[in-house]
Amino acid sequence: MPRPRVHDLDNVLDVAERLAVTAGPAALTIRALSEATSMSNGALYHAFGTRAGLLGRAWIRAAQRFLQLQREAVEQVLEDDDGVVDEARAVDAVVAAALCPVSFAEQNPVSAQFLLTVRRDELLRSSEIPTDVAEELHQLDEALGAIFVRLSRSLWDRKDRQALALIRDCVVELPTALLLRGNRTHDTAARARLAAAVRALLTIPPAKP
Repeated sequence: MPRPRVHDLDNVLDVAERLAVTAGPAALTIRALSEATSMSNGALYHAFGTRAGLLGRAWIRAAQRFLQLQREAVEQVLEDDDGVVDEARAVDAVVAAALCPVSFAEQNPVSAQFLLTVRRDELLRSSEIPTDVAEELHQLDEALGAIFVRLSRSLWDRKDRQALALIRDCVVELPTALLLRGNRTHDTAARARLAAAVRALLTIPPAKP
């Protein structure tokens, strides 16, 4: 008897990303993915639980890849044998974190577009999303928060709400406004404006807690 075919779930998620990006999230169904991968409907349901579970797993994988890239970018700037980080390098680290959507779009263009195409908050509102997937989506907040704390401590030796809010403005809000909204990651002028805006924002320290 021939052995059953073993499917590479990473490859399946690659196909799922492409379907969602090229045809829209609504086009990504279990049936469509089955036809595109030759994986049976039953096997897909067994692997992902529901269509929302499939989207959630793809979103988690893409977000984890992005956060890993962002952590590495921050640590590459902050890394120092004696553990002392001067203010200039700390600012450079925040700029590096803010520009990570550019690097991610260059290295993982489909995954980057997928994160913009499928909204995390809509996934979490779905009644069909498996509990474990929803929990992992929430855990991504903790991973991003750890990067915020690393940057905030390097700049001001603080991790209070006001300090973390300023880091969020630099690393999330400004890149969203200047790069991601309008899909301008390949616009060199937009990148330069983002870096300048982050540096300008950091000249005004956060209010004392």
